Amino acid sequence: MDKPLDREIAAFERARADLESHHMGKFVIFHDENFVGAWDTLDAAASEAVRRFGRGPYLIRRVGAPPVTLPASVYMRPFSHATA
Repeated sequence: MDKPLDREIAAFERARADLESHHMGKFVIFHDENFVGAWDTLDAAASEAVRRFGRGPYLIRRVGAPPVTLPASVYMRPFSHATA
């Protein structure tokens, strides 16, 4: 059985060359194996992903950066902005 993000990661990998040509350094979202869009900051991409898809699953990656492995608790933590 696939892990929750395996299909999103595979979609990202299939699109990698095009993403690197057009969105290098941007944060991109994949959901249901589809490219959703590209944002300048992780905060902007994460805010849009949560607004559109709630808790997911969805993949956010920075184009051109090596993949980052997060602990399982991060996957389940709701996104929120810290206030000062």
